[in-house]
Amino acid sequence: MSYFTELGHQYIDGEWRTGSGSWDIIDFNPFNGEKLAAITVATTVEVDDAYRAAERAQPGWAATNPYRRRLVFERAVALIEERREEIIDALTEELGGTRPKALMEIDSAQEQLRQASLLAVLPDGQVVPSPSEGKESRVYRQPVGVVTVINPYNYPLAMSIMSAAPALALGNAVVIKPNQHSPVMGGGFVAKLFEDAGLPAGLLNVIVTDIAEIGDALLEHPVPKVISFAGTDRVGRHVATVAAGHFKRTVLQLSGNSAFLVLDDLDDAGLDHAVDAAVASRFVFQGQVCMAANRILVDRKLEKEFTERFVAKVAALKTGDPREPDTRIGPLINSFQADAMTAVVDQALAEGATALLRGRTRGNLVEPTVLAGLPEDSPLMRQEIFGPVALLMSFDGDDDGVRIANNTPYGLSGAVHTADVERGVRIAKRIVTGMVHVNDSTVQQDPLADFGGEKNSGLGRLNGDGAIEAFTTRKWISVQSGVAKFPL
Repeated sequence: MSYFTELGHQYIDGEWRTGSGSWDIIDFNPFNGEKLAAITVATTVEVDDAYRAAERAQPGWAATNPYRRRLVFERAVALIEERREEIIDALTEELGGTRPKALMEIDSAQEQLRQASLLAVLPDGQVVPSPSEGKESRVYRQPVGVVTVINPYNYPLAMSIMSAAPALALGNAVVIKPNQHSPVMGGGFVAKLFEDAGLPAGLLNVIVTDIAEIGDALLEHPVPKVISFAGTDRVGRHVATVAAGHFKRTVLQLSGNSAFLVLDDLDDAGLDHAVDAAVASRFVFQGQVCMAANRILVDRKLEKEFTERFVAKVAALKTGDPREPDTRIGPLINSFQADAMTAVVDQALAEGATALLRGRTRGNLVEPTVLAGLPEDSPLMRQEIFGPVALLMSFDGDDDGVRIANNTPYGLSGAVHTADVERGVRIAKRIVTGMVHVNDSTVQQDPLADFGGEKNSGLGRLNGDGAIEAFTTRKWISVQSGVAKFPL
């Protein structure tokens, strides 16, 4: 199968369709510029068709025995395994990510699907005590109805499934709008996966379009009850505002500015491990990850040793063709992002930073850069940097490290490296962020652990209980036995 030829379409009510817009979204390979697909945009006509199809299909799906629903997710896991090499190739072509990155995304998608199969058969309510004699209070969990999923380009397969799979498992229908830079792996492929796994028509629909064509129709339409959005905080703020105006629930996974803290008690082996984790935290998928460690903070007692090892390891990362097995840094998603990284480095140097390693930019390929000495009050220390640029900064003691870590409007992820795990946990509790990982990378995802941020990094949680809260609603039904007493 040629994924980009066959899956580069709208998918509505179980049919592959061409959008009725007057222009095409072009899907490019970010490494070589090859045109992968041209997809005619959906208009408000297709948006309405997709939502109405979901609305019609959802009640029957919610009434389906949950053990039968579970089978769809089990088959989807098996299909990913069968098509693993094809998926790796397609992710590499569309995103410019390396094979290790593709494998990480595939593994994440499979774990999400496995967890969804368990969500399908969870108890759907509880009986709670009542102060009234003879009354039984039942609180049921029911699907919200239709969920909109708007996903980013960086982990399109995993992020689509992260919302769509639990939403479907809990009895909802879904409409996905993939990012324009990943319309196939974040949209068409997901639709094909569930179609082949036996999901009935209408329950998952894919709309490939742009705000220039449909405005806020995707958010304002009366059918969807929950909007699950992953992207920048700027766009997320708009999504939240529009959704609130229509009394819709939002789950927002937004920008990050994670801090990676290295404490003063690490021995030689611990320091090497911290360096490895910091490099992975900053440079996985070229730094185009909301959880990436934007700021690497090192206790001044270990600053010299850590910096030397960190710079040496980063300098050894090969930048180039993501299809080559030894490449670790592939292209950024487009020339705009590549130019933005050049601007970031230039600004940092103008503000007094020192380039310990200065990478070149060749087209969309941006070699890693390591900067030190940037003033703490620099705007760059407070914003998300979506590319292979690392900012190193020293601190004096735990309190100072926590203060610097919290000096940001964002709060998505973080990491603390220490020889004393409980010391690390105490510091992690003081960092105002949704997720902190002791002695590990900032880039983590676990289908059982709540995923989400604080401050400008989002609202709500996904995974585990967070997914149940996001995609179900509670209904109280009371049952009175015998004669009730009334106040009148």
